Amino acid sequence: PLSSGMILLTWQKIAPTSLLYQISPTLNMKILIILGLTSTMLGGWGGLNQTHLRKILAYSSIAHMGWMTIIALINPSLMLLNLLIYIIATLTLFLMLNFASVTKIKSLTNLWNKSTPMTMAILLTLLSLGGLPPLTGFMPKWLILQELVSNNNITIAILMAMSALLSLFFYMRIIYTSTLTMFPTTNNSKLQWSYPQTKTINIIPTLTIISSLFLPLTPMFISLTH
Repeated sequence: PLSSGMILLTWQKIAPTSLLYQISPTLNMKILIILGLTSTMLGGWGGLNQTHLRKILAYSSIAHMGWMTIIALINPSLMLLNLLIYIIATLTLFLMLNFASVTKIKSLTNLWNKSTPMTMAILLTLLSLGGLPPLTGFMPKWLILQELVSNNNITIAILMAMSALLSLFFYMRIIYTSTLTMFPTTNNSKLQWSYPQTKTINIIPTLTIISSLFLPLTPMFISLTH
């Protein structure tokens, strides 16, 4: 179920990240670089061939964990900021997918007939998870790359930025297939009846705003992480 996937990809990240935060002064930077690069590459390549949104988000979770790992020694507070933004964006996405009962890319292509605003919110959150400016998800990646460069890890910063393009590619593929193409359907009518919804969406608009439009608050977060 989507609710179980949401717990696995959000709540379960808190324990290992808190352990990393506590032992961060004793960590080896070379091991962190290897783990971080491997996670981001594996998460990027693994998600390219997937059609199930849960599997795509699982590989995305691996990639995001790589970003958190690589910065654990240099700036542990930035690792926690990355985790917080990732959890908010993933929580938003899972709540919207659960509300729309969408689990595959094919189902997402028909969602715009039922709820266009929900489709737009899902696409915004996906782009934010991919780290595309000017959305909130760009903030932690930008700050992590800045920290890596300032600590003379320029090559690692370039590799991390290029690995982020893999994740951004499969997010863009979802957006392309869900907005610019239509899967073959037996229904001749492109519009569907809108039925009254029984699920609540009170928290979704707030979470969508937080996960998409908080980039202007970057100076505040910089002061908190230093």
